[in-house]
Order: sequence, then C-alpha cells, then structure tokens
Amino acid sequence: MEILYLMIICSVSLAVIFLVIFIIGARKGQFEDDESPAVRILFDDEVKTGKETKTPENKKE
Repeated sequence: MEILYLMIICSVSLAVIFLVIFIIGARKGQFEDDESPAVRILFDDEVKTGKETKTPENKKE
C-alpha cells in the first residue's frame, strides 16, 4: 500500500512539471504558428543560378 502512495506522488509531481513546462512554452509563443511548418514542405525551393552555386566545377571557371 505504501508503494501506491509513492507512485501517486511521483506521477502527480511529474504531471505538474509537464504542465509548468507547457505553460512556459505557451507564454513564450512556442505554439503560435502551427500551420506554416506543415505547409512549408509543399513549396519548392528557389532555383539557384550558376553564380550562387559554389561547386568545384564553377570555381575553375
């Protein structure tokens, strides 16, 4: 029966720690923009020109 009390105290304290971490993250704006990371992968990257790309072949020229 004593282990049950210990497990309840540990689980409640762990839940409180996670709640505090969540509240701190929410106040700092961690969860404000949840749309753009999911859509960002759908957009193509910009096409780089030869001058912007630094490859060994371009350095010789």
